[in-house]
Amino acid sequence: MTLPQTLVLASTSRYRAQLLERLAVPFVQCAPHVDESERGNEGGADRALRLAIAKADAVAAEPGKLVVGSDQVATLDGAILHKPGSVERAQEQLRASSGREVLFHTAVSVRDPRDGKHHTHVDVTTVHFRVLDETTIDRYVGHDMPLDCAGSFKCEGLGIALFDRIDTRDPTALVGLPLIALARLLRKLGLDLP
Repeated sequence: MTLPQTLVLASTSRYRAQLLERLAVPFVQCAPHVDESERGNEGGADRALRLAIAKADAVAAEPGKLVVGSDQVATLDGAILHKPGSVERAQEQLRASSGREVLFHTAVSVRDPRDGKHHTHVDVTTVHFRVLDETTIDRYVGHDMPLDCAGSFKCEGLGIALFDRIDTRDPTALVGLPLIALARLLRKLGLDLP
């Protein structure tokens, strides 16, 4: 079997789709139906990798699909920061992160249709928040409405003003898909990248 030159992104995230477009390869999006419940004492990196693999497997039912799964887990002192879902929860997460470091574990898995094996990578990005007062938090949440973002910010938007610095090997990982690692994995599998 030859490697398909069209990818399937196992995600409905507009953020991940916008990132994948940067690689200039054709792809389609497919919603993965995966149970994202936490498991015991699973750490952020382990959980992100487990879910990235599960998402790729969930949409790989049709043979011959080259599938990319990805997941991101934010942690503060080892505790997982979920997508807030409400203004109040976003404000609470930002208060807790003020003046502290939040780790973002971003996993990517590429499922090879020829043998079903997963080729994976987990990127860790450290976000150093500046000290945030209540006015800044309220103004930021009202502006960007980061209710669907782990950690309650959009670094590609005004959220970048909340930080003292970001330590990363791949700036795209923080948005949700580590493109440097993904491009490496795709080349390794034989996909022609521009």
